[in-house]
Amino acid sequence: MLAAVFRELDAELARLEARVGDEAVGLAEVLEPAIGLVARLLRAWIALEDGKTAPPAEADVLEVWRSLVKGDPRWNAIRDNCRELVFYRNCLASGRSDALPAVPQRMAVRTARHVWLYARTRALREGRLAE
Repeated sequence: MLAAVFRELDAELARLEARVGDEAVGLAEVLEPAIGLVARLLRAWIALEDGKTAPPAEADVLEVWRSLVKGDPRWNAIRDNCRELVFYRNCLASGRSDALPAVPQRMAVRTARHVWLYARTRALREGRLAE
């Protein structure tokens, strides 16, 4: 199950990475898909954990992360990545594109990829995935 999720999200991230190679693609076009991918990955991991329940489907990625980190502080390693994606969303919502980094659409997708890589490495190390 987890292997299938990683493969699916890897393919979706690759499509986003290809899209942000085009300068015409804006942050608004890739941000929500990137946040959604991170949330889906975290939910998949929560499903593997005994005694943990994922928050409702409409919950924000930070709420999903909080559910995952309870009892396992190693997930704090991706806290700032999740917060960064939410920051980008808040900047767009408040019209503060001046607060965004240069080429924020690439940064958003790279941040989502970083979370994917962290989780995959952890899954490999814990024997939840075969290389």
